[in-house]
Amino acid sequence: MERKWWKESVVYQIYPRSFKDSNGDGIGDLQGIISKLDYLKTLGVNVVWLCPVYKSPNDDNGYDISNYQDIMDEFGTIADWEMLLQGLHDRGMKLIMDLVVNHSSDEHAWFAESRKSKDNPYRDYYIWRPGKDGREPNNWGSFFSGSAWQYDEATDEYFLHLFSKKQPDLNWENEQVRREVYNMMTWWLDKGIDGFRMDVINLISKVPGLPSVPVEDGENRPYHFGGDYFVNGPRVHEYLQEMNREVLSKYDIMTVGEAVDVTPEDAALYVGEDRDELSMVFHFELMGVDSGPGGKWDCKPWVLKDIKDIITKWQTLLSGKGWNSLYLNNHDQPRMLSRFGNDTDYHKESGKMLATLLHTLQGTPYIYQGEEIGMTNVKFDSISHYKDIEIINMHKEYLEAGHKEEDIMNSIYIKGRDNGRTPMQWSSETQAGFTTGTPWLAVNPNYTEINVENALADPDSIFHYYKRLIELRKEHDIIVYGEYKIVAEENERVYAYQRALGSERLLVILNFFGESASFELPAEIGISEPELLIGNYDVDRAEDVRSLELRPYEARVYKFTV
Repeated sequence: MERKWWKESVVYQIYPRSFKDSNGDGIGDLQGIISKLDYLKTLGVNVVWLCPVYKSPNDDNGYDISNYQDIMDEFGTIADWEMLLQGLHDRGMKLIMDLVVNHSSDEHAWFAESRKSKDNPYRDYYIWRPGKDGREPNNWGSFFSGSAWQYDEATDEYFLHLFSKKQPDLNWENEQVRREVYNMMTWWLDKGIDGFRMDVINLISKVPGLPSVPVEDGENRPYHFGGDYFVNGPRVHEYLQEMNREVLSKYDIMTVGEAVDVTPEDAALYVGEDRDELSMVFHFELMGVDSGPGGKWDCKPWVLKDIKDIITKWQTLLSGKGWNSLYLNNHDQPRMLSRFGNDTDYHKESGKMLATLLHTLQGTPYIYQGEEIGMTNVKFDSISHYKDIEIINMHKEYLEAGHKEEDIMNSIYIKGRDNGRTPMQWSSETQAGFTTGTPWLAVNPNYTEINVENALADPDSIFHYYKRLIELRKEHDIIVYGEYKIVAEENERVYAYQRALGSERLLVILNFFGESASFELPAEIGISEPELLIGNYDVDRAEDVRSLELRPYEARVYKFTV
């Protein structure tokens, strides 16, 4: 397997609006991030992924970009950004930027021109169509509820927006659009960045003709998720190979593509070492493990067997072909400790157990800001406290459809994106030390207990456990490059697996529940003189690893040779 710096890295994701405010306006900014670079250095991460900081009207918190080569006023200036890049590089860390090129903002200069007339030179930068029978051009639904089409009176046509109506989709069929995108990417890379995280990159190719989704007789839903028509579209690999040829291959960088609705077989096409496309992708299969047939907001309890099956499938099918990304939360997901752990009785233990999982699989681990101190989901008492467009649209749509307010709010508490967007909890000072003003989104009330200041002072904290996991990854090649194999697959309470590299072996044992659990090592696995690399409880080193009684959320990682 080819060694790469990005395979050996640990990435820290920063959501700038919520990380650290330097000027008291309640919004995190670039100078705030700069003030915390030594904190990231102490944690030990190698790479920072910065969510969008470009000019934007903020309809979707910066994922609607009006100028790709300038910085949002609230976040600072290009000079501030250059200081951030320099500060990271000076500390031996790298920076990857968010690339959002499936769509732009409707306030981008290209779209302002595009909507002026049907013969405007920029018209074909976007996807315009006449209506059909007084309705939208087809029945595709937006990811953010409602139709994926918006009528524009000026030219009596509709434009496509797979997300908000203020996020019109770019037309990748247009060669000039692709050229503009590649030029912009080159501009940032020449400034010295170390790669891109690519937003919904597998949506950039749409099926020619944009056909409607077939509808069953009598079905009365007006809009349908048309995934077959814009997910992994017919020209997506052609576009990414062109992007790689024209831009990416000219730099020593990492790329990670957010890929909706992909299987490991799909992913192998995006990340195959012989494919010349991307370094890795983010898939969502694990993020759907607690969703019922009604989708994201139809919440159901997760089952450990499903988690094991999904991870094992991805670890096995990509092995030797491409590289995995490893994450359990981000700016679009609820907090992992609340979702997969126990954020009350076993806060510290379950936070460490989940961290052990993330950092001992094959792939590049991603830490989302606050995860390393065990930040949790939040329960605001009213919809008025929420800011996320997806939450607000869903709440309105579900109320109109007759759902109970209590049930809607419960789904938001479990799955809402604002769970991951509450401000970073730095200290027990007012507003968690995030701002001296009023934060753009309310701080989680538990900041007085869960904060960086407390975590740094406590040698047994989740933070110090993360720090040790990151150190171990740098010390042991097997953690990065070892092959994965599941162990004791039938155990319904324990997730265990082996990693193998040459004669070295790693054995990872994780109790996923708040009760004790028995673990028996299968007889065919020979283990001698196991060394405990890390664990989240004190362990009797003389204990027989072959037969264990694990404590609630206990995690152990042993190393041995065969």
